[in-house]
Amino acid sequence: MKRSELREHLFLMLFRKDFHPKEELNEQASLYLNALENLKIEEENSLRIPTEEETIYLEHRFADVIDKLDEIDAKIEKASVGWKLNRMGKVELTIIRLATFEMDYDKEIPTGVAINEAVELAKKFGEDNSPGFVNGILAKLTDEES
Repeated sequence: MKRSELREHLFLMLFRKDFHPKEELNEQASLYLNALENLKIEEENSLRIPTEEETIYLEHRFADVIDKLDEIDAKIEKASVGWKLNRMGKVELTIIRLATFEMDYDKEIPTGVAINEAVELAKKFGEDNSPGFVNGILAKLTDEES
C-alpha cells in the first residue's frame, strides 16, 4: 500500500478524535480497522484494506500522533492567528494535526511532502477553501520553525 493510502487511513482514524473522549480513542481506532476487514471494497478509487503489517503500522502511528497531540495543538494554535482550534473545521484540523506530526516527528518525510499530502487530503475531504487554509497554516508552522 502506498504511503498516501496509509496516510488517508490514518486521517480517517484521527478524525474520530474530536468526537470521542481520549480514553476511548484506541478503541475507536480498532473499531475503524476492524470495520475495514468486514467491508468488501469494490470501487476502483477506494482505499485498500490494510494488511496485517500495515494495520500494526497504523495502530502504532495513531498512538504516536495521539501521544504528541497536546504539543501539536499548541503549535497549531500559535500559528493560526485569529483561529482557535475549536473554530476550525474538523476535517482541516485533523489534516493539519497529521501534517504537523509528520513535519515535526517523522524525519523520513520531507516537510514539502507532508504539506503537499495534506493539501491533497484537504482537496479530497474538505470544502473548496480547505486546501488553501491547510496550506496557509502549515506554511506558517514551517516559517516559525525556520
